[in-house]
Amino acid sequence: MLPPDPTVPAPQPPEAATPDLGALTARVAEQARFVPALLESVGRVVVGQAHMVERLLIGMLTGGHVLLEGVPGLAKTLTVSTLAKAIDARFQRIQFTPDLLPADLLGTLIYNQADASFQVKKGPIFANVILADEVNRAPAKVQSALLEAMQERQVTIGETTYPLPRPFLVLATQNPIEQEGTYPLPEAQVDRFMLKVVVGYPSREEEIEIMRRMSHGTALPAVAPVVTPAQILSARAVVGEIYLDARVEEYIVDLVLATREPQKYKLSDLRGLVAYGASPRASIALALAARAHAFLQGRAYATPDDVRAIALDVLRHRVAVTYEAEAEDVTSEQIVRRVLSAVEVP
Repeated sequence: MLPPDPTVPAPQPPEAATPDLGALTARVAEQARFVPALLESVGRVVVGQAHMVERLLIGMLTGGHVLLEGVPGLAKTLTVSTLAKAIDARFQRIQFTPDLLPADLLGTLIYNQADASFQVKKGPIFANVILADEVNRAPAKVQSALLEAMQERQVTIGETTYPLPRPFLVLATQNPIEQEGTYPLPEAQVDRFMLKVVVGYPSREEEIEIMRRMSHGTALPAVAPVVTPAQILSARAVVGEIYLDARVEEYIVDLVLATREPQKYKLSDLRGLVAYGASPRASIALALAARAHAFLQGRAYATPDDVRAIALDVLRHRVAVTYEAEAEDVTSEQIVRRVLSAVEVP
């Protein structure tokens, strides 16, 4: 095979045709009709935490797993379980503990003496929505058992691989790793979470409302399903069609590349602080999450503002800092904020 002639321009891929935004906007409005009812259902139980709820919706609309980090008592588990109950799908809550085994999560082979054969007993992972509660309180071998399920949407038990139901979504909560009895998640697993959402304290007004609701000893309101798995999958198809201009795509890639080679983006002050930057999964996640953010705003196109709104949650767990950065108290979140302020917005 002859080498390419350097004097001949390389063929360029055809640019994606701009869709009919009017028709697509109508489809977005139609497919997003369940969103207000879903938010109202969650709001009857959970006070505030609008940022966390929106990120969970983005994960649901894109099929991206979400990791929630925050100190105990911030309604992480309550929010996830309430959202799951509002979906007419199979929901499983798995409490991660230090003595949990991979078989407790995935399932195992059980020997049947009657016919001298092994039978498969599937674990709780075979559900549509998985709440991995306090995921970093289990050892690494259990955390790693989630890798195949989260990436390939399948589980291997013995010599047989079983597909997981659709949709399949892992919503995990974790306590800050500085707390006693926690184990840092493996980097490979952290990268499989589309979003890492840091959950903060409620405002003064929200905390007053929480106290009023929860201090009477009465049961929480029942949550009725308001959306089906079929509706979620249909909405995902429309989210995938949200228009992303070429300049927005280039902006996404520039943000990701700036975490790997900051000196090329006039971020020489970050030299020696980044051990490794975001992987290509970050580019994919940013594009998907920006589309879902636009969908929730009722738009058929994503803008750089959609990218910036979601970028911190997509990138904060994908940038590893060096020992030098730790010595200077520089966090990955601070690095991502510097990248967002330095990379030119189209």
